[in-house]
Amino acid sequence: MSTCLKGAGAGADGKTLTPQQQKMKDCNAQAAQKTLKGDERKTFMSTCLKKG
Repeated sequence: MSTCLKGAGAGADGKTLTPQQQKMKDCNAQAAQKTLKGDERKTFMSTCLKKG
């Protein structure tokens, strides 16, 4: 279960990511690029994931 929570599931073994997984990956990369931490990162991720 911890492997699943760490995001090492689908995609890690060469399978294509679901749209939700791709969105999470993209938002995570943007947050890392902006070097966001703590509440700022949490708010950014929430907003980013809600975008259509």
